[in-house]
Amino acid sequence: MPRHSGGGGLAGWLNRRAAQPGFQAWAARFPLTRFMVRREGAALFDIVAGFCHSQVLLAFVEFDLPDRLAEGPRDTAALARSCAVPEPRMQVLLQAAASLKLLKRLRDGRWRLTSRGAAISGVPGLAGMIRHHPVLYGDLADPVAFFRGQTEPALARFWPYVFGAGAAEDPATAERYSQLMADSQTLVAQDTLATVDLRGTRHLMDVGGGTGSFVIAAARAVPGARFTLVDLPAVAGPARDRLSAEGLAARVDVVPADFRTESLPHGADTITLNRVLYDHSDDTVRGLVAKVHDALPPGGRLIVSEPMAGGRRPERAGDAYFALYTMAMETGKARSQAEIAAILSGAGLADIRTPRTRRPFVTSVVEGRKPR
Repeated sequence: MPRHSGGGGLAGWLNRRAAQPGFQAWAARFPLTRFMVRREGAALFDIVAGFCHSQVLLAFVEFDLPDRLAEGPRDTAALARSCAVPEPRMQVLLQAAASLKLLKRLRDGRWRLTSRGAAISGVPGLAGMIRHHPVLYGDLADPVAFFRGQTEPALARFWPYVFGAGAAEDPATAERYSQLMADSQTLVAQDTLATVDLRGTRHLMDVGGGTGSFVIAAARAVPGARFTLVDLPAVAGPARDRLSAEGLAARVDVVPADFRTESLPHGADTITLNRVLYDHSDDTVRGLVAKVHDALPPGGRLIVSEPMAGGRRPERAGDAYFALYTMAMETGKARSQAEIAAILSGAGLADIRTPRTRRPFVTSVVEGRKPR
């Protein structure tokens, strides 16, 4: 039997005991420990079953069950017919969805949406992200090879746009990227604007701003400010069209540029990087933050907002999801607030702040200012 040192002290002793099957059987019966054993066992089983849960969610979305049930409850037979699924298999899917609190079965046997299930349609971009995830699941099919760097992840081909302007000359690729990012950016914008105070901002520049999701939200929050959106040339046209449709063409300048090879425009007192840094390597990030420092006036502010790792306190969204996602993209990585703060400090920014956001699984924030 393999030895488990488990470290020293009480924690080490407990770990050594927990690794012994006989102790597990005893602890599951003993009144003072059986609750803990059951809780930990259930948590481990949820991890084991997590992929099945994700596939149930994907099927739930692919069969458009949130929309099919939006108008009211339906029975299994009706849903099976509308989805072209054998009724016994539809019953299994509906039961599974109910176990995940996406549905609730009524006394008459019909199914209705729960608030969680309805949120799939109500949260902008959520259904699109769920449909997108089989690409990541495929990349993680052989986790040993993945972590050894012996695979060729499909996500690296799905997001060629991240590698630079040349890769984004295909309009279909740029459009696919921009739409997915625009759909999912709404929540990031909401949580960022709930965390940072833009009062007093006269001119905000959003670098890597896509088709303008954050700029649109910020323009509504700060009606008197002007804005600049900087992104690759393939994105500039769709951004202008969207901003014009929102009635913001007169307040927002769209600058087509590649921030990796070109300098940033000057004149903004606040610069935002929303879900930009985790797409890129440390060298690219340091170069970009240095350009931000150069573009800001004395006292100007940089706001970084994106999902972040937990650092010394690992957390699931950043360390067990976004860290793997960015690794599969092969371009960047999930960084902690402390790591990003160090990069900002190294570029000469000061008054570094790491406020707590209301939903860290959506985004976290780091702020810094250029000294006066």
